[in-house]
Amino acid sequence: MTERVLVPFDGSPLSQRALERALRKHSADEISVLYVIDPMLAIYEAEAKGLPAASTWYDRMVEGAEKICATATTQAADHECDITTATEIGRPARTILEYAAEHDIDHVLMGSHGRTGVSRLVLGSVAERVMRQAPMPVTIVR
Repeated sequence: MTERVLVPFDGSPLSQRALERALRKHSADEISVLYVIDPMLAIYEAEAKGLPAASTWYDRMVEGAEKICATATTQAADHECDITTATEIGRPARTILEYAAEHDIDHVLMGSHGRTGVSRLVLGSVAERVMRQAPMPVTIVR
């Protein structure tokens, strides 16, 4: 029976490792790659660089998402695998969980950024939240 595997993907080395694992271990399954545009990034950017035009910020984020999804597609092609890519807007952990529920995902396979100490407390951990709240198995790649 074919499994539906979700790989949240942000282009980071750990997300690339997670996709690599999915492509090796689940090559016969349906693999979906999800990039989440976090609207909080607009607030961080406004604090650092001043308030950008909303449409400019959104256009840049969508363009970046397309490039990141293209990277995932290329990585899958190197393994002779087909994947589905999607881009959603929202808080990452919540959006990953909602996408998984809406698309009947059987397994989430994702990278961890490996934050520790204060940065983990302040920034939180998307992987940890997904792992704790997901009703399906979650594999965290480090």
